[in-house]
Amino acid sequence: MSSAATSVTDQEHLWSVSEHLEDILATVRPLEAIELQLLDAQGCVLVEDVTVPVSLPPFDNSSMDGYAVRVADVAGASEEYPAVLTVVGDVAAGESELLHVGPGQAARIMTGAPLPPGAEAVVPVEWTDGGLGEGPVSGMRARSASPEGASGEVHVHRSAPARAHVRAKGSDVKAGDRALAAGAVLGPPQIGLLAAIGRGTVRVRPRPRVVVMSTGSELVQPDEQLGTGQIYDSNSFALCAAARDAGAIAYRVGAVADDAETLRATIEDQLIRADLVVTTGGVSVGAYDVVKEALSSVGDEDEAGSGIEFRKLAMQPGKPQGFGSIGPDHTPLLALPGNPVSSYVSFELFVRPAIRTLMGVDDIHRSTTRASLRTDKALTSPAGRRQFLRGRYADGEVTPVGGAGSHLIAALAHANALIVVPESDESVEPGTEVDVVLLG
Repeated sequence: MSSAATSVTDQEHLWSVSEHLEDILATVRPLEAIELQLLDAQGCVLVEDVTVPVSLPPFDNSSMDGYAVRVADVAGASEEYPAVLTVVGDVAAGESELLHVGPGQAARIMTGAPLPPGAEAVVPVEWTDGGLGEGPVSGMRARSASPEGASGEVHVHRSAPARAHVRAKGSDVKAGDRALAAGAVLGPPQIGLLAAIGRGTVRVRPRPRVVVMSTGSELVQPDEQLGTGQIYDSNSFALCAAARDAGAIAYRVGAVADDAETLRATIEDQLIRADLVVTTGGVSVGAYDVVKEALSSVGDEDEAGSGIEFRKLAMQPGKPQGFGSIGPDHTPLLALPGNPVSSYVSFELFVRPAIRTLMGVDDIHRSTTRASLRTDKALTSPAGRRQFLRGRYADGEVTPVGGAGSHLIAALAHANALIVVPESDESVEPGTEVDVVLLG
């Protein structure tokens, strides 16, 4: 945390978005690396280069179902004048004892099977009569139904150059090559490659565990009956989903009532499974905004580096914010405002970069672009505030969605971008080039 952040906050001072994010990232460090099984490592970040111990493929093999042949034996072959070869047997995938293909011979071969000694190319079964003595066939009969297909003669109707339909040893990767570099995020293709080169475990930074909880006695869980003055808890669902989208393992805690002791106990209970805690609601200046009261004494706040600070930011929506670290392990905590749009925008600006930093990825921010503002009238923005408006971006243009109200969650559901209006601008005319944060 910066020296400015550790001082008592001036209630009239407005921190910039950049200052607040800088202080947050100064408290967050990438998680320690661990060794994980491949499937457990999905979504994690490699901490070391992985080299290839064995070439892929490890041997020359067929890319087609067909016949392994010598080039000279099928030279000039056609349907009218086919090459007639003696079939010496089958070569299936996984075969360890290989046949030898001599002059005038062929071996029936399956996709992925090793090229037998003596053979120089593979002719697809569609270029042959399949050993039936008739015209071209469309495929092979099952060996169990037609074992005689592995013997007798085959008529080949087309010639084939050397190495035709043969996957060369090491044509994918060669032993000693770098398969994946440190910093790579392990998705399905990367996990498939690791398995293909024989790696069962890998050293990675684990996905951060993020605990998300809403606060407010007015909150009711979906599917329950609403009472007078109650609303459904949407924030914890939205932020939990956003944390997962960012790459975290997210745990959602049901809404906590406006009681400081209950909230304090709930947070302390969750620290055992949290690399980051995110709360939403209770950070403003109302008489029932108990997050400040509760977080003032969570964990070992007397230890150096612990404690939560609450600030006002020069932004809209999302002016009230809190952050710091709590508990014996100095677990980072971000306290977000309770209005749905405010909490989501705050997540994108502050929590997502924190999660990505814990993961150890280089790119911690959403992609941004410039776009032409498409609107019927000028947009207004409060002086001295950086405003983030929901928008729909397509083909270099962005159109505002809904109004500026921080409660308009329906508009947020239809947005795919945030329109950024700088602190210095109080009005933005149609057609103006604006910065756009792309969501997703």
